[in-house]
Amino acid sequence: MTPSASTDAAESAQPTGTIAAFFDLDKTIIAKSSTLAFSKPFFDQGLINRRAVLKSSYAQFLFLLSGADHDQMERMRAHIASMCAGWDVEQVRSIVAETLHDIVDPLVFAEAADLIADHKLRGHDIVVVSASGEEIVGPIAEALGADISTATRMEVENGRYNGTVEFYCYGEGKVEAMNTLATSRNYDLSQSFAYSDSMTDLPMLHAVGHPTAVNPDRALRKEAASLGWPILTFSNPVSLRSRLQKPSGTAVAASAAVGLSALAAGAITYGLLRGKR
Repeated sequence: MTPSASTDAAESAQPTGTIAAFFDLDKTIIAKSSTLAFSKPFFDQGLINRRAVLKSSYAQFLFLLSGADHDQMERMRAHIASMCAGWDVEQVRSIVAETLHDIVDPLVFAEAADLIADHKLRGHDIVVVSASGEEIVGPIAEALGADISTATRMEVENGRYNGTVEFYCYGEGKVEAMNTLATSRNYDLSQSFAYSDSMTDLPMLHAVGHPTAVNPDRALRKEAASLGWPILTFSNPVSLRSRLQKPSGTAVAASAAVGLSALAAGAITYGLLRGKR
C-alpha cells in the first residue's frame, strides 16, 4: 500500500460524526422485561386485574427461559395495546416514577452498567432502544445516564391511550429510529456500537459498525459466531442504589460526565469483557 493510500484509508476510518452506543434494554441492560416488571404496581393502582398479573408472570417466565421470537413479540404488542386502552397516561407516568427504583435498580446487570460507563468515558452517546413503551423506557434510560432513548409509542386521545400503536420500536422499526437519531444528532453509524440479546434485533446490530451480542438467544448466538461478532455474557444483576453508597474515585469522575456515579471502573471492566471474546 502506498503512503497516500494508507493515509486515505486512515482518514476514511475516522468518524464523520458523533459515535453512539445503542443498547437494547430487556435482557441486555436489565434482567427482565421492563414492561412486565411493572405489572404489580399497575395492579396495585387498579390498571390491571389479578388475571392479567398472572399472565404477565407467566410471560416473564417464558421470556427469561427462551427469549422472545417474532411471533411472541407481535402477540405481546397486540396484548399490551389492548390491555392499556383507556389508561390515563399521566397515571402511568406517575406509577413508573414512584416505583422505578424499587423495581428496576435490582435488575440492572453490573456488566452493562460498567459498559455504559466505559462508553461515556470515551465520549460516546448512550442510546437505549427498546420495544417497550416510552413511558417506561424513558425514565429507565435517564436513571442509567443515557443521553437519549427511543421506544414504542402509543396513540393518545384526551390524555388516554386509545389502544393503537403509533410506532413499534421493534425489528426494522429500531433501525428507522436509529437512522432518525443519526440524522438529528449527527451519529456516524459506521463507527457506532450496538448491543442486544435477541435475533429479532439483527437489523439493529447490522446497522452499526461494531455489533455485539449480549446474552444472545440461540439463533443470535449462532449468527454472531458465524459473523465473528463479539459475544458477551451479563449475569450479575445488582442494585445501583447500593453501588451509589460506595463510589470510587473513578466513579466520581464518571458521575461528572455521566450523572451516574454508581458506574465505576467501566474501562477496566470492558477490557476484561473484551478479553473473553
